[in-house]
Amino acid sequence: MATTFISSPHSARVNQVDQVMLQVCLALVPGTLALVWFFGWGVLINMALATVFAVLAEALALLLRGRPVLPAIKDYSAVVTALLFALTIPPTLPWWMTLLGILFAILIAKQLYGGLGYNPFNPAMAGYVFLLISYPVATTSWLPPDVPALLEARDLSTLSLFDSARLILTGALPEGLSWDAISAATPLDEMRTLLDQGQRIDEIRASSPLWGFFGGRGWEWVAAGFLLGGIYLLRQRVISWHIPVAVLGGLLGSSAAFWLLDPQLYPFPGFHLFSGGAILGAFFIATDPVSACTTRRGQLFYGAAIGVIIFVIRTWGGYPDAVAFAVLLMNIAVPTIDRYSQPRVFGQRRSVRKKKA
Repeated sequence: MATTFISSPHSARVNQVDQVMLQVCLALVPGTLALVWFFGWGVLINMALATVFAVLAEALALLLRGRPVLPAIKDYSAVVTALLFALTIPPTLPWWMTLLGILFAILIAKQLYGGLGYNPFNPAMAGYVFLLISYPVATTSWLPPDVPALLEARDLSTLSLFDSARLILTGALPEGLSWDAISAATPLDEMRTLLDQGQRIDEIRASSPLWGFFGGRGWEWVAAGFLLGGIYLLRQRVISWHIPVAVLGGLLGSSAAFWLLDPQLYPFPGFHLFSGGAILGAFFIATDPVSACTTRRGQLFYGAAIGVIIFVIRTWGGYPDAVAFAVLLMNIAVPTIDRYSQPRVFGQRRSVRKKKA
């Protein structure tokens, strides 16, 4: 009689790449809906274009490398890169700039290093920074949030679905409208500009309906949506708490220290969380399992350093928001951090001196 021997039991795989990526896509829904509500249909158009460009670029790179295409496409990693990239660019960015950014993200920042699992930098942020440095005006020109008081006070207009698609694909503005009528500075950009002009925080907040309770109107809801998605990822154990808590803690701690020194020169710490991409960066970008630290102690240092760098660049640097720069700078330091934050192996002595003692 034949006997069948079965190896030791193992739990089923629950963290397959495609499942993780689909969870990330689902977690992006609340923040994406808020972006569409306040900033228009261009957000969805950019996401669709970026996804198509990313999948095609991934397939092209794999074909040129002689690798099978379908398994890599089905893991949805290119889709997640495209979605994160599209959420960081303005809703009116021309389609060819979106194409350039995605090509850099997929071909240079990902496939040139060997593909998924080998890239030292976050591809979405690499593509965004490439565009930001190459086309700084286009990548920092946002639509005004769809808030009636703000639109009326500044004589601004919003775009319909048709107008958004035509502007992105052809560059043609709706008849009777100019760029000044459909574009506005982001809260971070306006706060930085007015502070550089010598205005105080109370004067800035009183001079415009752009400001909400903590950050900019509309941006507060966007940040809250991504926070909800981040909590979902934590509950599903797709990510651990170490990096997002450290990022937000580093940003809050550094901004609070300067705010306590001079609350009329440095914005309230909540402003930094609810006026830009800090929460999106903390939960969805800095936690990239390939380019982030792997040790628990390393993740805490890595995240806290990202938070501090965000505050430093926002306050004294040349760009109003700094999440992408902070993440890429710390990506460089990941191998060193992991090397010196490895946990002690069970039974290993801490030092030769202790062994002799």
